Formats: sequence, C-alpha cells, structure tokens
Amino acid sequence: MSIMVWAALFAMLIIVAFIAVRMAAKHEEEGLHDTGLAIIEFNRAFPTEAIRQLQATANGQVVFVRLHDNKAGFMRSMQRHFACQVIQPGRVRVLSSETGKGLTVNFLDAPHQNGTFEFASPKEASEVALWLLGNYVAEPDRELPTAADPTAANHR
Repeated sequence: MSIMVWAALFAMLIIVAFIAVRMAAKHEEEGLHDTGLAIIEFNRAFPTEAIRQLQATANGQVVFVRLHDNKAGFMRSMQRHFACQVIQPGRVRVLSSETGKGLTVNFLDAPHQNGTFEFASPKEASEVALWLLGNYVAEPDRELPTAADPTAANHR
C-alpha cells in the first residue's frame, strides 16, 4: 500500500514539474509584450517615477519608457528578471539603424546594455528616438515669458 502512495506522489511531482517548466518557457517567449508586467517591474525598480508611455521592441525583449519631465527609461528582459534603468540626460547616443525600423543605442553609463533595437514600424522607432533625444536636451524648468511681458517677443 505504501508503494502506491509513493508512486502517486512521484507522479504528481512529475506533473507539477512539467507544468512549471512549460509556464517558464511561455514567460520567456512573451518577454515584455505584456505592458502590465512592464509597468509593474519598472515601478518596482523606480517607485517615484511616473510612466507616461511604453514602447516595446518587435521581439518584446526590451521596452523603452517615457517618463514624466521628459525623462526616459529602459527595461530589458534577462530571462528570470528585468534590468531597468532611468537614462540620465546627455548619457545616451542614438542612431537610426539601416532598416529604418530600428535604433542603435549607446548607453554611456551602462555600455553592457548597448545594442540595436528593432521596432514593429519606423514610426515607433522614431518616437522612441524623440523620447531619447528629448531626454538629451531636456533643460531644468525655467520661467517662460508671458504675453504681458514687453520683452516676450524677443524670447524664443
């Protein structure tokens, strides 16, 4: 009788292991296409940053994040965890790839994250480039002239 119990427990263990392996493989295939997961993971790494928009690469392994105050962020799926970073202004270089649907990005503070990232369309790639370039030229808040200011026409 005890052999039957042990055999049943062993069979249940094999079934649970099989299901766990299948779920892990499915998670690796999905990457960061699930925007909800990307938001949760980025917020876990940077709880004080407000996310405005996300754009995943075509393969879903990388997500570029548009943050408040024209800052940008970056997430890469690293199998069982995610590498997240906020890109500091002036610390990234961006070039268009040869396909037109991608960007070659060099992170000056994290060169191990450098690479060429392909998007589903040239429009998505150009939008991410604008985020990164906006991050590059972002200036601290300054007081803008008002219409009542007689020197307003001279400020552009």
